[in-house]
Amino acid sequence: MSQRDLLARLVEVLQALGVRFMLVGSYGSTAWGEARFTQDIDVVVDLTQDDVLPLVRAFPAPEFYISPDAVQDAVRRRGQFNVIHATSGNKVDFIVVRGDVWGHTQLARRRDVDLGGGLLVPVAAPEDVILGKLEYYREGGSEKHLRDIAGILRVSARAIDHEYLARWAQQLGLGEVWQAVLSKLPKPPAGGDSNDP
Repeated sequence: MSQRDLLARLVEVLQALGVRFMLVGSYGSTAWGEARFTQDIDVVVDLTQDDVLPLVRAFPAPEFYISPDAVQDAVRRRGQFNVIHATSGNKVDFIVVRGDVWGHTQLARRRDVDLGGGLLVPVAAPEDVILGKLEYYREGGSEKHLRDIAGILRVSARAIDHEYLARWAQQLGLGEVWQAVLSKLPKPPAGGDSNDP
């Protein structure tokens, strides 16, 4: 199963279950920035315990690996779990939505994006993708998050709500990280033109 086929399966399953969701991570940064290869599909989901068994049944063994215990624990702790396609090794990382205001604000602000071939998928808004990347950068310092942020700011410059971004960076304790990231990013050329997504 190709990654795209797995993504289509994921969208079909979550829509059938009536679960609110949005793509984040590399798919999110690619939607608003520059494409890059990724081995995983990162998706934020608003799951309840009632969703656990139907979700597990939608990805049956031996074609897929999914741990019911891991799903239940992730829903309880608002953590993460994954589904792996056994043959290809392609993987979906499920992130249960945060229980705070920003968690639900992200879901409310998600936007449908055409990923090609008629595949319309809800994706986190560009500002929320940046905020998520800031958190990962703070945790691990990986330069790939800086590159993703730079790509979003370059490609979607006119679509970014900078006031929202600065406000939530402060509220999430990311204000200093955001300023540090801005100082590291290359300055756009004078008179340069940015395109909306």
